[in-house]
Amino acid sequence: MNIGIIGGGIAGLTTAIALQKIGIQAQVFDAAPKFEPVGAGLALAANAIKGFKYIGIADEIISEGNCLDGFHIFDDQGRLINRTDSRAMSEKYGLDNFVIHRASLHKVLVNHLPASSLHPEKRALKTTATEQGVTVYFQDGKEATFDHLLVADGINSAIRQQLVPWSTPRYAGYTCWRAIIDNPGLESIYASETWGKAGRVGWTPLKGNKIYWFACINAPQNSPRMKAMQVEDLHRHFQHYHSPIPGLFRHTNPDQLLWHDLYDIAPLSQFAFQNILLLGDAGHATTPNMGQGACQAVEDAAVFADELRKDFNFNLAAKRFETRRKPRTSWITRQSRFLGEVAQSHNPLFIPLRNFALRHLPSWVNDKQLEKVYSVDF
Repeated sequence: MNIGIIGGGIAGLTTAIALQKIGIQAQVFDAAPKFEPVGAGLALAANAIKGFKYIGIADEIISEGNCLDGFHIFDDQGRLINRTDSRAMSEKYGLDNFVIHRASLHKVLVNHLPASSLHPEKRALKTTATEQGVTVYFQDGKEATFDHLLVADGINSAIRQQLVPWSTPRYAGYTCWRAIIDNPGLESIYASETWGKAGRVGWTPLKGNKIYWFACINAPQNSPRMKAMQVEDLHRHFQHYHSPIPGLFRHTNPDQLLWHDLYDIAPLSQFAFQNILLLGDAGHATTPNMGQGACQAVEDAAVFADELRKDFNFNLAAKRFETRRKPRTSWITRQSRFLGEVAQSHNPLFIPLRNFALRHLPSWVNDKQLEKVYSVDF
């Protein structure tokens, strides 16, 4: 079975490893000049860890990351709004609130695949169906034909756009800066977010005495003013937020800063096409508010390998995959977008009501939500 995978991110690499485990050596093509990650910190919840365990590489990944005791939400003055005890969640559902540098995760994944199966500088532009299978046309003018094709090249996938022309990314309404910095002396065993009228800031301790932080501000799409903002501008914008937030910006160098608008895609009606299957963000890109983007990519890899090993019929397996995955990924996309709207609100009347409601939210409501996210059966 000659399978090509378009995209060398978490979805593509994890799926290649999962297929390798069942005896299929797929070829992975990525647009980047090297198989290196672009990004910062990354959360992997219990469902992702279960997926890696199913594939057989969880222990290596866990050794590269950091498991935290909880997740806290504060208002801009540092008053607690809501908290989750990750130790209790881990006992109930498996390892929860695990954080890792994206580069560390990427390194583990790449090391599980032979170099001969990894093809950089291969941006896929379109496909056509032939008698031999699926032909992919690359930006460098070359082409390759496979029996079957897995499309995992992210939210801006040209092939998804070809298959589903209306599936253009939709702007979430806010833009985001991220960085990984040396820990300036903070001691914390939990991740946190701060929600206020000026926007949202989150930070997480990583392994190796590093800190990952992000900041989100409501803004027009592709705003030149937002694009021009530097760390000193972020410091001024959030200067009234509680400690240690201003200090995080002060300890960030300009070359450590990443910026981009946030997008998702509206849930698709199908992932499976003749000899082609959409995976990861190419099929169900979500906003990062639930920390489930990478987690759902790992689930995709585990579920598709599970279905394919039943009869090694790609198209039947792809349809079964679609049946299993579409309701779950659609729900997560909708929930994550809604959570972002709640967290990013700058309405002075809504904010105190939201904070009051979250402070007094019954624990069973939070548990029920987490159970739906974490309880996945491979």
